[in-house]
Amino acid sequence: MKRRKKTKYLHEGRYVAEIEVELVEDEGGWSPYLSIDDAYRLDDVRDALRQGDLNSAAKYGRIYELRPVAHQ
Repeated sequence: MKRRKKTKYLHEGRYVAEIEVELVEDEGGWSPYLSIDDAYRLDDVRDALRQGDLNSAAKYGRIYELRPVAHQ
C-alpha cells in the first residue's frame, strides 16, 4: 500500500478551499482513494463554506474568495 499527498480544491459558492489530503494506492480496483478521515474533513470544509463559516473552514487549509473580473 502506497500513500501520497494531493491538494484538493473544493468550490462552494464564491469560495474555494485548498485542502491537503492523502491518497491511498493499493492493488485493488478502487485505487487511489481517500482515507475515511480525509473524506469527513472534506465534508466538514464543504459544509462550513456553505454556511459561510470561514473560520471553521480555514482550520483545514487555505480559503480563497472568488470575485468576477470585468470583461471588456
